Amino acid sequence: MTIRRALVTRPPEDAEGISQALATRGIAVQLEPLLTIHVLDGPPLSLAGVQGVLATSANGVRAFAARCPRRDLPLWAVGDATARCALALGFSAVEAAGGNVERLADLVTARVDPAAGTLLHVAGTRLAGDLAGRLAGAGFTVRRAVLYEARPAAAASPALLAALDQEALDLALFFSPRTAETFVTLLQGAGRGASCRRMQAIALSPAVAERLSRLPWKRIHVAAHPDQAALLSVIDAEARP
Repeated sequence: MTIRRALVTRPPEDAEGISQALATRGIAVQLEPLLTIHVLDGPPLSLAGVQGVLATSANGVRAFAARCPRRDLPLWAVGDATARCALALGFSAVEAAGGNVERLADLVTARVDPAAGTLLHVAGTRLAGDLAGRLAGAGFTVRRAVLYEARPAAAASPALLAALDQEALDLALFFSPRTAETFVTLLQGAGRGASCRRMQAIALSPAVAERLSRLPWKRIHVAAHPDQAALLSVIDAEARP
């Protein structure tokens, strides 16, 4: 398959890495942020009794950094992108799991002493998976700090609708179930439900693919692992002559 142009559906603050990786492969990027991240106002965070931070997204790390000056606590990140964000913001003791909540729970259980203190989960208003429940079963106390909200787009942009009408997109990338669900809802609402029939989609997980299945894609691929490297491997395989 010749991939000329790919749709990236991430918020701008999360899209830079994948956009650069696509550009190095000669693939043009059309950015369509389907979620907008809003950091919630609030008082300074209390870290009394907290031994470390759990981050299930880069947005959680950014929101924590906006509300708290401390960077000395250990931080356990769900995946490499979240870990890179934490390092860029000044955290020095950072470990990354394999890209999902289950692997993050396994990492923490293997590395951390439950008796050493509470774990602070920096999160949004919606959660994917039950990190606190998994860790509670291993004896940990987890406190959730709701620091941001991801708000879905109200409509598909004119640029996206034009690209769909002109069949200018070969591929679309989706990183979360909510993003995929938003895309499906917006296209159906705009009367473009059939516009994906010549496009392929790459989903970061089976849960993402399940949401996308309501549209008639040419094909839906699922990354072998829930990380950017696995997603890019799908692209490389599809682009191979």
